[in-house]
Amino acid sequence: MKNRNEELKRKLKKAASISLCAVLAGGLAAGTYTGVNYLTGYEQSVQAASEDKVELLKSEKKSDDSQDDSKDESTAKGSLDVSDIVEAAMPSIVSITTKSVEEVQNYYGMFGQYGAYSPSQEQEVQGSGSGIIIGKNDSELLIATNYHVVEGAETLSVGFCDSTACEAKVKGYDSERDLAVVAVSLDDIDSDTMDAITIATIGNSDDLKVGAQVVAIGNALGYGQSVTTGIVSAKNRQLNSDDTVGDYDSDSNSATNLIQTDAAINPGNSGGALVNAQGELVGINAMLYSQTGSFTGYGFAIPTSIMKKVVEDLKQYGIVQRALLGISGTDVNKYIDSQKADDKDVDLGTVDGVYVAEVSEDGSAADAGLKQGDVIVSVNGKHVSKMSELQEMLTKFRPGDKVLIGYLRDKKEKSVNVTLRNSKGTTNVVKNNNMKILGADFVELSDDLKKTLNLSYGVQIKELRNGRMKDAGMTKGFIILKANNQNIKTVDDLNNAFKAASNSTEQTLWIWGKTPAGKSQSFAVTVGEE
Repeated sequence: MKNRNEELKRKLKKAASISLCAVLAGGLAAGTYTGVNYLTGYEQSVQAASEDKVELLKSEKKSDDSQDDSKDESTAKGSLDVSDIVEAAMPSIVSITTKSVEEVQNYYGMFGQYGAYSPSQEQEVQGSGSGIIIGKNDSELLIATNYHVVEGAETLSVGFCDSTACEAKVKGYDSERDLAVVAVSLDDIDSDTMDAITIATIGNSDDLKVGAQVVAIGNALGYGQSVTTGIVSAKNRQLNSDDTVGDYDSDSNSATNLIQTDAAINPGNSGGALVNAQGELVGINAMLYSQTGSFTGYGFAIPTSIMKKVVEDLKQYGIVQRALLGISGTDVNKYIDSQKADDKDVDLGTVDGVYVAEVSEDGSAADAGLKQGDVIVSVNGKHVSKMSELQEMLTKFRPGDKVLIGYLRDKKEKSVNVTLRNSKGTTNVVKNNNMKILGADFVELSDDLKKTLNLSYGVQIKELRNGRMKDAGMTKGFIILKANNQNIKTVDDLNNAFKAASNSTEQTLWIWGKTPAGKSQSFAVTVGEE
């Protein structure tokens, strides 16, 4: 027993020695950590932002004069709670439900039972998306959304934050920028709903910085409004023709430069809001980049700097005004790399900017004296580092606007005032043409004619006068079945296709249909200004 007690005492002494060493070592480490932080001016802390929120603040260097200010700034930047932002923005977000009719081959037609002119069936398709309340006039509430949300829709319904819904109509759109304005009659909105909704505060997307926190709000997957958070991953992004993501695609006709974010954007989010930390609208959620159809880390939004110009054009002119500089070009660094690949040394006097590869004859740039080989480095004093930035800057101007172009020629800085032109080479704003320029009257196919010709839909030329259709070689009685790859079932369908073509760069209405004898024909009808 005595030996056992002595053994126990030895173990206790050993344990006490180990504990004392641990305490001393811990104290030494803590003292060293505190001393180093004191000497370097860094401090890490955990503090309560409110009664029910705790925030972990980053270690940050403090100045002797602005410790409190640094803490406040860090608290704002480090917060993950976006409830205040969402509460302020949500009343301006709407859900959009569309119904359209698509033509599908019926079961018997698949096996050729009815021969070459086998009948097809019509199937109603419902779609969903989002929108943002951006303003109102004397009679309408105006909502911005994506064009692809409302494209081809026969009926539209807008759902507000108080769960009420109203019928709506498309007021105007820009298919190339994938933007549309939807209008709801104020007479259809009750007073309680008007009190509940708000008009979005529109911020400046140009002020966004890569890494800044953003919030995406929209009708994700059609389940109702939802919120996701993330950061601005990149700016001036485009989806290239090969479905890869990049800064600029020389084969793309689109000048829509997108905001890339890792905030989850799923089907149904299209047309919803991308909001900054101040609760301001900075983008319209447009698309996700995925091979699965669901969010995988890439989401894209159209900047408000582009949206504001499109909306104002639609309000004022009924058509989007496009100003052209009249050049084709590429990023300077890409041009230099391509020359190096051919074992050529190039010294342009800069490693960024836009290399002018070609100047359009009789265009704005040629008239101002710009030449192939020049390097554009600024627009109105704002630095241009790549082609996508130049494109985005030009989308903010209209034909007839003057811009100051800064450029390098033989490594020497120069500048010149350029008057921008439209696609026709003039400085006039483009007019919103109507279908009168086609020189034709139209009528929808009667049931008897559908049965006789074995067609399920179509619009027939009832009368033909001097105009664009006659110039294209079309004849009275021709039955229009498609225009710009859209099924033409009603005269309104044809009018919508005409408007879309008028807003496009090509300004051409590609028409396919049949003669009363059943012969297929196609025509290209110019719809732009002469």
